[in-house]
Amino acid sequence: MKTFIEIKNLCFAYDKENVLENINLDVAHDDFLAIIGPNGGGKSTLLKLILGLLKPKSGKIMVNVDRAFLGYVPQNTNLNINFPITALEVVLMGHIGGKRTLFGYSKEERSCAMNSLKQVGMEDFADIKIGNLSGGQRQRVFIARALCANPKIILLDEPTASIDVKGQQEVYDLLKRLSQNIAVVVVSHDISVLLNYAKNVVHVNKSMVYHKLQEMNNKVKEGEHLCEVELLAALGHQHSCGCKHEE
Repeated sequence: MKTFIEIKNLCFAYDKENVLENINLDVAHDDFLAIIGPNGGGKSTLLKLILGLLKPKSGKIMVNVDRAFLGYVPQNTNLNINFPITALEVVLMGHIGGKRTLFGYSKEERSCAMNSLKQVGMEDFADIKIGNLSGGQRQRVFIARALCANPKIILLDEPTASIDVKGQQEVYDLLKRLSQNIAVVVVSHDISVLLNYAKNVVHVNKSMVYHKLQEMNNKVKEGEHLCEVELLAALGHQHSCGCKHEE
């Protein structure tokens, strides 16, 4: 099994305030990993550390693929949806940083962008203004933008925030399909991600607790006791775990 990301004894602090402590995590090439936890617990910070946008206070992050093959969909896309730009033009922005021709994007880049839209089921909306799309449709376009780099891993920070239930399901159905060929790491508060889509889940609140969903499902079937972190994943209850876990 290929391990794309290895995190060893990671600690991080903003100024002198510790945000993450002793994080140990491996992400395999075929993983669909959900990261859950309270606001301010360090979930988004962990993604930024993996992306190299922040530097650890101590410990190591080993990304065993070229960082150019990391796709990222941030919680705030910083895109004004009232700006007159089409879905295709948004996806083409995924090529920013590459060589530009005198006449804008190359034929190959446009072909790649259309293929990315096709992967997310949005090719028929290529010429539609981004502001005229639903929240779920826009999020699929932003995922297509990340796919332009042909990533081996895609990291998403709260991809269904402010999207209706139907749009949320569309996004996670898409991520499930993508996870057949791409490792998926998603920060989410959505319990349905754990129950219906993710293979594994980590709870991050300064420290980290890791659970394999298959093992939890087996425990439920066998009538074993689960702590509340495990119940959150297996049964959909809210997390308030008082159990002690190895980290």
